[in-house]
Amino acid sequence: MYIDLGDLVWLTLISLGILFWYRSLKARERALSEAKRYCSQMDLQLLDQTIALKGIGIKRGADGWLKLVRLYQFEFSSTGDERYLGRVSMLGQRLDRIETDAHRLEG
Repeated sequence: MYIDLGDLVWLTLISLGILFWYRSLKARERALSEAKRYCSQMDLQLLDQTIALKGIGIKRGADGWLKLVRLYQFEFSSTGDERYLGRVSMLGQRLDRIETDAHRLEG
């Protein structure tokens, strides 16, 4: 049995797709972990314990190489009454930044 070039191309594409899916899952898990940590540090409540992928792009990292950027969105509350949006940016598998909308402080 011989493998022709077309089969090799398909096998490569499927393998790359599986690798992309796996690394995306790992980045999502890391982003959720970072959002939980951030909310805990800032005395905020992470709502629904979930994040959602909002965008994918390419950005140059500190090392000069182009890397995949994944933007996630989560909801949080500071008082328990309102919902606010926060965003997590992952550069490759590393945290790039976390941002939150202006929110009311419980005092």
